[in-house]
Amino acid sequence: MIKAIVTDIEGTTSSLAFVKEVLFPYARANLADYVRRNIAQEQVKKIVAATGQEINAELDTEQSISQLIQWIDEDKKVTPLKSLQGLIWEAGYQQGDFKGHIYPDAVENLKKWKAKGLDLYVYSSGSVQAQKLLFAHTDYGDLTPLFSGYFDTLIGGKKEPQSYSNIAKNIDIPPEQLLFLSDIKDELDAAKVAGYQTAWLVREDALQAKAGHLQVSSFDHITL
Repeated sequence: MIKAIVTDIEGTTSSLAFVKEVLFPYARANLADYVRRNIAQEQVKKIVAATGQEINAELDTEQSISQLIQWIDEDKKVTPLKSLQGLIWEAGYQQGDFKGHIYPDAVENLKKWKAKGLDLYVYSSGSVQAQKLLFAHTDYGDLTPLFSGYFDTLIGGKKEPQSYSNIAKNIDIPPEQLLFLSDIKDELDAAKVAGYQTAWLVREDALQAKAGHLQVSSFDHITL
């Protein structure tokens, strides 16, 4: 019996294109100006300091900006960059420059499952802050009340079974009573090793033979 659902974001509840074509380019385009305008703020000061520490060098503001942009271009998942992207995206959401994309079938079923008494959790490679921002600013309003908790890679890597064991322990629900939703087979494989039930969202790809997981093109096709 499923007691809770843990869901990925990119490619699962939300379009991959939103992250790749809206969020990341927005952060890159606004990074330098944001850092320069907010360098006096404690959060930004800490990010600049952490940027230098990450490469074991003492950097000034402009050097930090160059390093952060380089990490974006190299698609590096570095903590100072993720923290700064979260701040830039927060400003963008608040200014109404964009809204978080959520598939309609995801919204409908998440609400339905919540109404049935299921606990809902998010596990994404994006920071918890970025997760909350996305769900708080959607065309369907603020969806954060649907979720009982959020996890990012601080709990562990998404392709590591131990990460899913850690989540199950954190929320105090046996793994066999948890359903994990994702569009990435390696993540689903890891969750299954940890004892989870799984569903593979194949929204844009063809169904895979011998996948080892339930495959669905929409949340509408998930039967609990």
